[in-house]
Amino acid sequence: MKKKDAILKIATVMFANQGFAGTSVQEISRLTGAAEGTLFYHFKNKEGLLLAILEQTREAIVGQFEAFFRDRSFASGLDMVEETVAFFLYLAGLMEDRFLLLHRHDLYKFAETSPEFRENLEAIYNCLVDFFEQAVTRGKQDGSIHPDVQPRKSALIIYTMVDGLVRFKNYNLYDAGALFNELLRSCRRMLQANER
Repeated sequence: MKKKDAILKIATVMFANQGFAGTSVQEISRLTGAAEGTLFYHFKNKEGLLLAILEQTREAIVGQFEAFFRDRSFASGLDMVEETVAFFLYLAGLMEDRFLLLHRHDLYKFAETSPEFRENLEAIYNCLVDFFEQAVTRGKQDGSIHPDVQPRKSALIIYTMVDGLVRFKNYNLYDAGALFNELLRSCRRMLQANER
C-alpha cells in the first residue's frame, strides 16, 4: 500500500471515531509511519487531509451506487425503493467509517465556509436521494406507488429514515437490522396506493 493511501485509510478511521479536533497530525504520523512533512506534502494541512477523505468518500459511495444500479432491473418502482433501502444499509455496513464520518459535525462546519466541502457533501446526498426519487417516480409510472405521492419529498423522507437507522447503528444505539422489515413496511404504507 502506498504511503498516501495508508495515510488516508488511517486518517479516515481516526476522523470518523475521534472527530477533527480529536485527531492529531502527530498521531496519524505515528500510526502510518509517515513523517509529518510527508502528510503536509500530500495534503497541505489537516483540513486538506479531511477534504481528500471526503472526496474519496464521495467517489466510493457514488461509485458503489452507480455500479449497483447500472445493469439492474426491478419488477416495479416500489421494488426499486426496497432494494435501494437494502443496498444503502448494506453499503453503510461495508463502509462504516465513511458513514460515521458523514455523521460528524466537523464536515458541516467546514461546508459553511468551504465550497469544496459543500460540493462534496451535496454530491453524496444528492446521489443517495436521487436514487430514491427515481424509484418513486418509476413506481408512480408503473402503478406500484400512489399517483399523488411527491417523488422528491418522499425520497427525502425515505432517505432520512434509512440514514437515521445507520446513525443508530454507528453510534451503537440500536441494531438497525432489527428494524429493517418495519422500515420496509413503513415505506410501503407511505407509498402504496392500496394503503393510502
